[in-house]
Amino acid sequence: MPFDLAVIDLDNTLYRASSGVFSRMDARMNRFIIQHLSVDENEANRLRRIYWDRYGTTLRGLMLHHGIDPEAFLHEVHDIGVDTLLAADRELDTALKMMPGRKVIHTNGTREHAERVLAALDIRHHFHAIYDIRFNGYRPKPCHETLAMLLEAEHTPPARAIVIDDMADNLAAAARLGAHTAWISDGESSRWHFCSATVAQLARRLKTPLPQQA
Repeated sequence: MPFDLAVIDLDNTLYRASSGVFSRMDARMNRFIIQHLSVDENEANRLRRIYWDRYGTTLRGLMLHHGIDPEAFLHEVHDIGVDTLLAADRELDTALKMMPGRKVIHTNGTREHAERVLAALDIRHHFHAIYDIRFNGYRPKPCHETLAMLLEAEHTPPARAIVIDDMADNLAAAARLGAHTAWISDGESSRWHFCSATVAQLARRLKTPLPQQA
């Protein structure tokens, strides 16, 4: 395959969104906002969504507009007990063994959260490194500058990397740099090199020649 490095998103990419992990984090975000900004639940939910849409993470908006301590927020939001929601995924484990090249995690969450998720899925051994929200001063995806820094740290030019994510905006940043792209979604789009419902399905497809991007 024409890539040496797979940059893989964590939440809602390595596991199904239906697992409930992200919904628990959303609830804890709302609770944090209610407590620290002294607003009601409707306003907390509105701010969470606005900041997510505008900045890529709720945290970024809270830092810029309210001076929130990022570590306090991150600790509260990711304390969700992922081991009660996720279990070892043998299909994913087997598929990752087939995927060529080095593999790293790139997440808008924390390293600690990523470690817990990977341990729950029993796939930590496949990943060379974890790049979390702290990697570039809490600047979240989508950010082509942060991705460029990651690729430089991994000594990999964009043309030799594939970025795997469930969020189209994050893949657009990767495409801007010239990386290969894979969208984890039940939908279809000719915008990316690959579209697969799961990372396990994608890994099996990566044994075939890479199609041209539209």
